Amino acid sequence: MKRIFVTGSSGLIGSEVVLYFSRAGFEVHGADNNQRAVFFGPQGDTRWNQERLQKSVPKFRHHEIDIRDRQGIMDLVKEVRPACIIHTAAQPSHDRAAAIPFDDFDTNAVGTLNLLEAARRSCPESPFIHMSTNKVYGDLPNSIKLKESDTRWDYDDPGYAHGIPETFSIDQSKHSLFGASKAAADIMVQEYGRYFNMPACCLRGGCLTGPNHSGVELHGFLSYLVKCNLEGIEYRIYGYKGKQVRDNIHSEDVARFMLEFYNNPRCGEVYNLGGGKDNSCSIIEAFDIVGSFTGRKQNHSYMEQNRIGDHICYYSDLRKMKAHYPGWDITRPLRETIGEIVEAWQKRASLQKT
Repeated sequence: MKRIFVTGSSGLIGSEVVLYFSRAGFEVHGADNNQRAVFFGPQGDTRWNQERLQKSVPKFRHHEIDIRDRQGIMDLVKEVRPACIIHTAAQPSHDRAAAIPFDDFDTNAVGTLNLLEAARRSCPESPFIHMSTNKVYGDLPNSIKLKESDTRWDYDDPGYAHGIPETFSIDQSKHSLFGASKAAADIMVQEYGRYFNMPACCLRGGCLTGPNHSGVELHGFLSYLVKCNLEGIEYRIYGYKGKQVRDNIHSEDVARFMLEFYNNPRCGEVYNLGGGKDNSCSIIEAFDIVGSFTGRKQNHSYMEQNRIGDHICYYSDLRKMKAHYPGWDITRPLRETIGEIVEAWQKRASLQKT
């Protein structure tokens, strides 16, 4: 039986990968130390997800380890010798990064280097899939000509009718410290792929979401928005009139692409992995969609100052992904995904009452 090694296995994407690959017949080894609770407090805790996987996935083994532990990672990868490494662990918030710059860089950049070198030494033939971010482009997408409608901003340049392509520059822009640390990791993954001829790719995610997300204010846009709606918590909009646009992709569609890459890997590739234009929405559009499921109006406030390095409009051009992997496409539309998130938060609330 083939083994895979997943970092951040208790998080949204990591846990989805555990489930998806185990159903595909893999033995799954997961690395997680609940660092999200350290970064975001009790509301970011992912132990519930770890316990869920340990109870429901027979071929899953949890390893309590921090990816910053270089020797520990070297030893673990050597022991497991996985057929694939899927790296989803990260400090994921560009707002939080400014307060913890060393933790952010050591986790995102150095942690990724630890894993790459462990892979090169123990299993260089195994595909290395890195969960990067669209924040590597910094705020440069904001330089594209935009048009404003009643509910959203959108590109007013036919060159970006399909969204942001992988050829878009990452230079001469403000990234946030998070964007910079993830860009460092992204480039290192590409370099190991090209320099050492290792099968590797960077997936520059948009808004990755799904029912198993522990969404918090600083990370997890849709999940946190749903939580606020159901609990009557004030949701704060930061700038751009609440018309800033994000493309949203269900975590299972992310895992599906990872399996496609595993089956037909390439060296040093980059893909913009998001929901695309069809699965995009603004914050105020999301309010309406969520309200249509819950019957509740969103309690919110508006802050004039936008978040540093925030995108006014961003959705991924998926054409390169579909050209390289024609068997892959988005299978979960936005409304269905939001419905699943609403149902998941409602279920968690009912369990807490019992």
